[in-house]
Formats: sequence, C-alpha cells, structure tokens
Amino acid sequence: MQQSVSDFITYLHNVKKASLNTEQSYRRDLKKLVLYLEARGVKDINEVGPGILKEYVDEMLNEGAKPATVSRSIASFKAFFHYLISVDRLQSDPSLLLKAPKIEKKFPEILTMEEVVKLLEQPKGDSPKEIRDKAMLELLYATGIRVTELINLQIDDVNLKMSYLMCSEGNKERVIPFGNAAKEALTRYLKQAREAMVSDRTSKLLFANCSGQHMSRQGFWKLIKHYAKKAGIAADITPHTLRHSFAAHLVENGADLRSVQEMLGHSDISTTQIYANMNHNHIREVYNRAHPRG
Repeated sequence: MQQSVSDFITYLHNVKKASLNTEQSYRRDLKKLVLYLEARGVKDINEVGPGILKEYVDEMLNEGAKPATVSRSIASFKAFFHYLISVDRLQSDPSLLLKAPKIEKKFPEILTMEEVVKLLEQPKGDSPKEIRDKAMLELLYATGIRVTELINLQIDDVNLKMSYLMCSEGNKERVIPFGNAAKEALTRYLKQAREAMVSDRTSKLLFANCSGQHMSRQGFWKLIKHYAKKAGIAADITPHTLRHSFAAHLVENGADLRSVQEMLGHSDISTTQIYANMNHNHIREVYNRAHPRG
C-alpha cells in the first residue's frame, strides 16, 4: 500500500501539478489511513472495503477530529482510490459511499484595520531580524500570499521598481502588486539586513531564519504570535489571518471579487465570495445600529 501512495503522490506532482501543500496534505492523510489498515491486518489495497473505511472515519470523529479535518481526509481517500481505478489497480471504489460530515460555515477570523496597523508597527528596531520581520509582515498583508509562498520567495520573484511580486504554485503563476509601505520595508531589508540574515552568499532566497537557513512555517507562525502579543491583539491569529484580512479589507473598500480572486490564487470564485458575504453582514450591522427604523 505504501508504494501505491507513493505512486499517487508522484502522479499529483508530475501530472496534476499539485502544490507542495496539497501533496503534503494527501501524503499525511493517506499515511494515517495505511497505518490504521495495517494495524487491522489489511496489507493489500484490494482488501480495503467500504466497511473499514467507514470505521476509520467514525473513529476519527469519536476521537474529536474536527469535521473540516475529516472532510479533507475523505477527499484525500476518494482522490486516491479514484487514481487506483484509473490505473487499473482496483476494480471498485471502496470510498464511494463515504460522506463528509456537515461543516458549520464560519467566517474566517480577520483583524480590523486598526489592529493590522498595530501589528505592522511592532518590529520597529534596527537589528537585521527586526528589519526582516517588518518586511515580511508588510509584504504578507500587502499581497495576501500564503505563508508557504512568503517563505519560499526568491529575490527574482520581486520587482521593486514596478512594485509587484510573482508567485508560483504548481504550474500556475500570478502577479500581485504591493504598495509603498511594503516597498519601503523591502528596500530597507535588502539594503541593510538581508546580507546579515542569509548565510549562503549564492542563495536567491529572499528571507531566511536567524540561522541563515530556510525559514519554516512554524518559525513564521511563532514570529507573528510574538508581535500580535506585543500589539495587544487578543485574537488568536495565524499567518492566514493576515491573508483573510487582506482580502476582506480589499472587498470592504470596493475591490471587485475577480481581482481579489486572482490575487489570492483561488481557482473558484465561490471561495472568494465569503469575503463579500462578510462585507454584506458588516453593512447590515451598521444599518441596524444607525437607521432610525433599523
């Protein structure tokens, strides 16, 4: 079974041109499934039936896994078994009857514009680290890119003169503009701090950790938590909170959904629609508070 999973991940990479995050997510979900099956004596992929898959899903839910996590796992299983059928390794799909649990639709956590300003003002020192942190936070909010995209940026991906960056995911590329605040922070970082931060002089990596190596997602997560605490922000924010805030603030200030969709790299505009729904709810709240007959 492990070989089948490896072949599937290779297929995602070479044929579907999936992002690294997608590949890692599928690999993680399928590794857990294989461990569960092998612990119950199921060694061959042809021995997997609908019953044991349902048992596994039920166990995940009983152990407190979030519905969104279970839904993602089921999507991974379905994609995996569909692939096996397409390459004639299976005759029937054991995941066909699996149903994802209902997920309560919640608006993503976003910061107010005032909170964003407080957060971005926190790295205010002259050390290479704080200059780097300022540039990373400003760029993240200015572009709405994912944290993985941020830490993987190369120097050549950024055009300071034209104030845009090129972001690549799989076989897709998108161009995202950024404003003066991010441009100033980046210019200062490149002139005053990058040489002190990146240990390998031949490296094209834009940002590095304090050891001069590639920064991890967890490393940036800790960084943003640190500055959120310094800013007195009570919300439990993550790097993705700035991505949501970027999109919500754009829509709130009149940006059209298609442009926001393109900048975020969403393949389906329905994913972007949530920010418009958030804005409608905000308008309704303002109306109810302010209108004399609201």
